[in-house]
Amino acid sequence: MKARVHVMLKDGVLDPQGEAVRHALGALGFDGVEGVRQGKVIELDLAEGTDEATVREMCEKLLANTVIESYQVELV
Repeated sequence: MKARVHVMLKDGVLDPQGEAVRHALGALGFDGVEGVRQGKVIELDLAEGTDEATVREMCEKLLANTVIESYQVELV
């Protein structure tokens, strides 16, 4: 069993990496990009029986900085 955790900065939190990507895209001639938010995807290989609540606990304790980041859990 696998879980994918999508972690993004919360709305209102400055995203300097996203801004750098937006600027670089503009420099490469991609003028239609008005904003970029960069995040991360963490893929976990889980033992059978591991539930979503356990994955959420992992996020709260380690995988996401919940002060400035939000996360979504996807079990696959």
